[in-house]
Amino acid sequence: MRLSLSFIVIALVLGACGDKDTGNKDREIAKVYDKSLLASETAGVVPPGTQPQDSALLVNAFIQRWISDQLLMYEAERNIPKDANIDKLVRDYRASLVRFNYEEQLIGQKLDSTVNETEVREFYEAHKDEFQLQSTILKCILVKMPVSGPNSEMNKLWNSRSDSDAAKMMELAKNKATLALLDRKKWYRLDEVAAILPQGTLTADNIGSRREGTLSEGDYKYYYRVLETVRGKETAPFDYVQEQASKVILHKRKQDLLENWKKEVYDNELRRGNIKVF
Repeated sequence: MRLSLSFIVIALVLGACGDKDTGNKDREIAKVYDKSLLASETAGVVPPGTQPQDSALLVNAFIQRWISDQLLMYEAERNIPKDANIDKLVRDYRASLVRFNYEEQLIGQKLDSTVNETEVREFYEAHKDEFQLQSTILKCILVKMPVSGPNSEMNKLWNSRSDSDAAKMMELAKNKATLALLDRKKWYRLDEVAAILPQGTLTADNIGSRREGTLSEGDYKYYYRVLETVRGKETAPFDYVQEQASKVILHKRKQDLLENWKKEVYDNELRRGNIKVF
């Protein structure tokens, strides 16, 4: 019975939405206590070109959500604690939204968001104690190749020390490897690299001695070469934290800009006599 009534209501809604007679009174299609849902409020619920059956489902879902929301609001209002000052909470929330919106406009207009490398490096050098690593990081190259792949060619290129063979190896890895970490300048967390290799290949305990190797497991052959490491609890290298340091500098600029603006406004209004303390 509920389903039938729902579809009758939906038919009325769709009819009202398609009614070109603007003088026709808006129809009430659902009611919860003293709250009413009008047909016009369903405008935009159904995208153009939707099949009638799908339209009915969309509108029905909208109505059911509206009913649930009204029931929840009714129960919430009925159970507001007597000591809850809702009007004050609303005023405070509105004030915080207005203030936040204006501060964002102010930052967008006045903040210099350019941070050059010299400034970042100076900040890094002055705050090294704040950039301590939680775990070991490393630079490496790593290739995971299917055992059915061109491993004889890969072996030859991997063990060569010529620049031309290194370029060929990288090209082969890009085209044939299942996974390849080839950026020699990028830092990785040790746990990220260790998760790619067979278990126990690289750990915090053995990374100092296992600088490179090749090994096979299952359907894959692995090639890895550790280029540089920095252990946990040591100071993070500059290029690892450069982006983080830039964000810290920008955040401090935002805070300084807002504090200076607040002080300027306060001093101006005090001078004009618009601030009085009784």
